[in-house]
Amino acid sequence: MLKVVFDTNVYISAFVVPGSKAEEAYLLAVDGKVELYSSVPILTETAEKLRGKFMWDQDKITAVLKHISKVSTVLKPPKRLKLLDDDPDNRVLECAQEAGAGLIVTGDRHLLDLKQYEGTGITKVSGFLYSFKK
Repeated sequence: MLKVVFDTNVYISAFVVPGSKAEEAYLLAVDGKVELYSSVPILTETAEKLRGKFMWDQDKITAVLKHISKVSTVLKPPKRLKLLDDDPDNRVLECAQEAGAGLIVTGDRHLLDLKQYEGTGITKVSGFLYSFKK
């Protein structure tokens, strides 16, 4: 089964925009069609964005983080990368490396520009979903 890491922006879109492509992607993990991996730093950044940008209250944020934690395997990568200027992007790469993920799904241009990292492909949500179309 395909091991996947979602960037923070995918989680944000999945939970903030009902019916979005990101929600569709997340539901593939909920339905067990992919193995989703996340990490403490990714979840922390997701919480910070939901709080700061979208003014979500703590109870709602906690519920989302609990749901993601049930659907995914949450890792604590021991290795710290300094490949990209944006630190949260490095946290996504660390998670993918630790998980042995086949794919990173993101909307982040810096990650997408890499195209792949140490054998892990990097794609947009639309590209990820396309691979599941019959």
